[in-house]
Amino acid sequence: MQTSRRSDVDPFIVMDVIQAAAEAEAAGRHIIHMEVGQPGTAAPGTARAALATALDGDAMGYTVALGLPALRTGIARLYHDWYGVTLDPARVIVTSGSSAAFLLGFTALFDTGARVGVTEPGYPSYRQILKALALSPVGLPTQPDNGHHLRPEDIPDGLDGVIVASPANPTGVILSKDELAALIATTAAKNVAFISDEIYHGLHYGPRATSALEITDDVYVINSFSKYFSMTGWRIGWMVVPPDHVRTIERLAQNMFICAPHAAQVAALGALDGTAECEALRTVYAENRRLMMAELPKAGFTRLSPPDGAFYIYADVSDICDDSQAFAAEILADADVAVTPGLDFDPVRGRHSLRFSYARSTDDIREGLRRLTAFMAASTVG
Repeated sequence: MQTSRRSDVDPFIVMDVIQAAAEAEAAGRHIIHMEVGQPGTAAPGTARAALATALDGDAMGYTVALGLPALRTGIARLYHDWYGVTLDPARVIVTSGSSAAFLLGFTALFDTGARVGVTEPGYPSYRQILKALALSPVGLPTQPDNGHHLRPEDIPDGLDGVIVASPANPTGVILSKDELAALIATTAAKNVAFISDEIYHGLHYGPRATSALEITDDVYVINSFSKYFSMTGWRIGWMVVPPDHVRTIERLAQNMFICAPHAAQVAALGALDGTAECEALRTVYAENRRLMMAELPKAGFTRLSPPDGAFYIYADVSDICDDSQAFAAEILADADVAVTPGLDFDPVRGRHSLRFSYARSTDDIREGLRRLTAFMAASTVG
């Protein structure tokens, strides 16, 4: 049986690394996980308690396609608390993780063949979801000499949309409010749809990130409970769209997903009361970031992009190797540390880059750094 041309997408390389690490662990090895953007902690206690209570008396059937009204109201309140934005809960759509929001958003905004700009380096699934929907991703290379900040002049004519993440994956770059406003103004002048990926909001180590909703309502904003709220496997996210797009998204969601998982929605509502726990985790990430920036250069990784937010270090390893995928495999095999090759994030320049995640415990980060230092001291790569 044949497969569609649309299905010919690249693998999500980090998931392959996770699989290789899992196989190593099944064989009895102790792997330090610096590959995956996943907190090493459980969902907030308030989330787990809310679900435990609900399970005693709720059948957990379908919810309405747009999500539990109480959760949508809670998310809207978050925008007031974090950004001072008054948001109508009717514009909030609860989704099965941010991945479902990308599917819904790309389907709602773009016709077959549309050209959508994605940063390079950037989150790899943007490109692959666009391809699977018969859309054309257009790389927007950012440059290390300006800290990988996307600029208005980097946006070419002839695009139908642009998706921008701040804080960014894999670089951790946070755009200032003026920078974000300039990008939005540029796309508006070109009649280009702007999608703001804000999944790492709340994870900053200096000034907080600006939400696109502080600038305009004429954007799509996508977020998730995965990162700040430590709920990756719960697969619960949300999107905020202009008022006249809500019904379009609702019709698509009804047919594609019916609704986000009811149990995850209940837990997410509880998580909104768990920000004290989440803020405590942010202090852990800050210490992990400090350790990584101090110790990776000592190990031999000297070309680093200091992250403003998220929980990644993006390293230029062109002085060490010409094949980051093979290098990452060697690190896993010889050092028992899982890292992600840059090819996931930049199909052109990524063979010279690695991404190190510092989302796990500080003890794990210390041990991983010790192993990397020993590995590099003994390595013949380069």
